[in-house]
Amino acid sequence: MGSGFQFIDIIFFALVAVFVILRLRSVLGRRTGHEQRDAAKPLPRTVERISQRSPGAGEGAAEEGNDNDNIIRLPGKDGREIAADTPLGAGLTQIKLADPRFDAGDFQEKAKTAFEYIVMAFAAGDAQKLKPLLSKDVFEGFATAIKAREEKGHTLATTLVRIKDAELVEAGMNGRNASVTVRYLTEQINVTRDREGKVVDGDPDRITEAVDIWSYERNTRASDPNWTLVATETPE
Repeated sequence: MGSGFQFIDIIFFALVAVFVILRLRSVLGRRTGHEQRDAAKPLPRTVERISQRSPGAGEGAAEEGNDNDNIIRLPGKDGREIAADTPLGAGLTQIKLADPRFDAGDFQEKAKTAFEYIVMAFAAGDAQKLKPLLSKDVFEGFATAIKAREEKGHTLATTLVRIKDAELVEAGMNGRNASVTVRYLTEQINVTRDREGKVVDGDPDRITEAVDIWSYERNTRASDPNWTLVATETPE
């Protein structure tokens, strides 16, 4: 009987020891309130790599691929590249730091869509479509031109044949506002007619090449992802 109780006691104390060890491990492995707050902090944001590594670059090419980390590659047939140490590249990097969602290639493609939409809305005289997309000054300029055209009884027909290029030429931050300037090279057919339908300007059978420089801005702190057209220029 005595030896039996001793055996039971040994088992009991062994179980207690295991229990204590498990408790200690659970306490030591548990995060304190301070550790939880540190873990909840976001990791420092860095500029996401915009460029793509050359096809077939493996581990052995890691050092050679480092040069690509300083290149911003834009979409398109020409595969245009912007060096990060140029004024334009530095400006795009500043925007990326302020807004990690910003992607230069994506912006370039959307800038083409915006150009077509705005040009066609202007030709149609649709000020309501234009207003949300333009700054106050630019909208007033567009609205004044539309009104003058209507007062003369003129209509403008625009055919955007194609956008040959939409080159990012300037970029940077002004406070919390990101700014990107795009140089558009397009082929268009523009014809202005009077009330009787007579052509008073342009040629319906002639495609003309046009250059337009547009500047867009966006508050990087705002939840609205849309950019606003703040300046337009047509070089002579």
